[in-house]
Amino acid sequence: MIVRNDNHNTFEHVAETLARTLPGVSIDNGHQMADTIHNSGQAIVWSGQREPAEHYWEQLQAAGLTMAPLERS
Repeated sequence: MIVRNDNHNTFEHVAETLARTLPGVSIDNGHQMADTIHNSGQAIVWSGQREPAEHYWEQLQAAGLTMAPLERS
């Protein structure tokens, strides 16, 4: 699952949302991912089975993050 950089989310909001939503992601990991998103334009933030991916994708999008479409497997 890929989060894209945008001009409306703060670095802190992205990091906190990732840490709150994704299993195993600490606030420090969230900051590292937010840094990658900011500097590279996007980052893979989670990979795994389709059903949980859809759930996490919906939660991140609902929190305002800019999500790339989920890939079909």
